[in-house]
Amino acid sequence: MIDIHCHILPGVDDGAEDVAESLEMAKRAVEDGINTIIATPHHKNNKYENTKIQIIDKVNLLNDALIKEGINLKILHGQENRIYGEILDDFDNGEILPLVESKYLFIEFPSGHVPRYTERLFYDIQLRGLIPIVVHPERNQEIMERPDVLYNLVEKGALTQVTASSICGYFGKNIKNFSHQLIEANLTHFVASDAHNIHNRSFKMQETFELIEKKYGTNLVYLYKENSELLVENKNIYKEAPVKVKNKKRFMFF
Repeated sequence: MIDIHCHILPGVDDGAEDVAESLEMAKRAVEDGINTIIATPHHKNNKYENTKIQIIDKVNLLNDALIKEGINLKILHGQENRIYGEILDDFDNGEILPLVESKYLFIEFPSGHVPRYTERLFYDIQLRGLIPIVVHPERNQEIMERPDVLYNLVEKGALTQVTASSICGYFGKNIKNFSHQLIEANLTHFVASDAHNIHNRSFKMQETFELIEKKYGTNLVYLYKENSELLVENKNIYKEAPVKVKNKKRFMFF
């Protein structure tokens, strides 16, 4: 299993504090059935900055530590970019790192709103041959209040990634319910852990996929897992989930 969103790199953001904690996270990931992680440290979120070269160097060092400890886990390089207007300028300057240097680029919104320039920026990003992936939209207040905002972005080519812990209810009932609405409305394309530690922000991937299988069927589990594999291979992902929804019109605002 591949986890495309994780804060396992040591000492770079609010994830693992040091190599020892990174190794503990790695052990927990393997226990959860994960064999590959894309490390995605925060970048330009008003607190942390982690550029492309810095991340690649840190990933190489962590992979060396994993081999030394005999932990069967591979770390790939990525970046969680807080949205900002000059992101393409920094991409040209070599600071921005798409996931595994593919065409897929993580974009994080502020927790309370979606900036007004988002649609235009996403258009410009796609003109460069990149595909923006909105991370954890289920925890954005404006999207929860106005899901049509997310639908419009997806309709115009953006993708989304919902957090495993959100689906299982670890962020509360409202976020859990909204996460399932996004799944049912075919408005999410990836499930990832967004793990920060092994205590209150762990992986929960196995638990989540068991829940998805029970509620929506095996095909959807395969779709989410295969989409992560296709992303790593820089291939086109599946956009339509085979989910039947009884009250689809109630939530689907189009």
